[in-house]
Amino acid sequence: MKILYLQSFPLWGSGSGTYARYLASTVGRHFKVGMVVPDSRPVSNVTLFPLTMPFPVAFTGHPEWPDCKLYTQITSLEIIEVYKNFLDSVVSAVEKFQPNIIHVHHAYPLSWVARAIKSIYQIPYIITVHGSELPTVQRDRRYLALTIDALRRARRVVPNSFWTKEWLFRIFGDEFRSAVRVIPGGVDLKKFNPNLDTSDIDKKYGLGGKKIILFAGKLTTYKGVKYLIKAARKIAAEVVILGEGPERKNLEQRTKDYGLKNVHFIGHLGMSNELNKFYKRASVFVAPSVWDEPLGLVILEAMASKTPVVVTRKGGIPLAVKEGVNGYFVRPRNSSEIAEKVNLLLGNEEKRQKMAENARRIVEEKFSWETIAHRFILMYMRFA
Repeated sequence: MKILYLQSFPLWGSGSGTYARYLASTVGRHFKVGMVVPDSRPVSNVTLFPLTMPFPVAFTGHPEWPDCKLYTQITSLEIIEVYKNFLDSVVSAVEKFQPNIIHVHHAYPLSWVARAIKSIYQIPYIITVHGSELPTVQRDRRYLALTIDALRRARRVVPNSFWTKEWLFRIFGDEFRSAVRVIPGGVDLKKFNPNLDTSDIDKKYGLGGKKIILFAGKLTTYKGVKYLIKAARKIAAEVVILGEGPERKNLEQRTKDYGLKNVHFIGHLGMSNELNKFYKRASVFVAPSVWDEPLGLVILEAMASKTPVVVTRKGGIPLAVKEGVNGYFVRPRNSSEIAEKVNLLLGNEEKRQKMAENARRIVEEKFSWETIAHRFILMYMRFA
């Protein structure tokens, strides 16, 4: 069996790219796998085909495309141009790879292409809905009609959390409900593990002997990082912020205005293995999102590294976090609660260690990529 994945973003630097990369590589251990993607960096067990784009375009931005356009900003003629480029790229890959089934990442616009491919070549497709695409279609109805039709024609529609599923139904209706199955993202348990040597990042960033509170992700207003920075005034630890995005300058200015010396902006680490070392090195991982986060792979990665988490109860996050077991919930936009929960963990090492052990166990039981890939493989075998 041959599976062809379609992904419209680079395979590093975002949650959906990470998801697409690990899923394809894991499935590729068992079947022939190809991927049409705007990324030429090699992925084990995967044959890559180029996705031609007239210009970089994203839903909320991308750290590897700092000057990209947003789907809400492009003209209708530019949407047509993007679609034509995507269609040409996928047709070329289909002719060469001859897949039995196509797996599309994001509800649109590559689902429109998969819909056309199904009509031309009779190749079935499934769609994974990551959630990051949904705010755009809520604001910009130009993407609605074709996406609804693509969802209806898919053999399976796979949201990454139960929250994403309900959000999907609120936007598009539930005519395709019988085709929906929820499958979350996973974690590379070998890469994100609690046994890494972190002495090199301690030396490089001057963190030796210091407690670290970590955030990793895009620096957008949605992520709520400004509330972590405000909380840092009451946290006796170093707050390390990993990532890039349109809010970085504002966040750095806010840090300066507060006179904070314990907040450090490291930037986007790309393909570096420093990210997993920071997860391991952190005492607590904080995800202060103010929007309905579909799931948050960074939370799973931190948990796999035996790092307890402090998160907002938004979107699909409760799928992975259990209050008082592997982390704590705080209300969105509440810096005082962030500081309170972080300090609770910093002040009780026994509790922190117990929650760290629980975090790793939960990931091992529910979120390994082998477990996630097996669920998709059963789906491919049924519909291919």
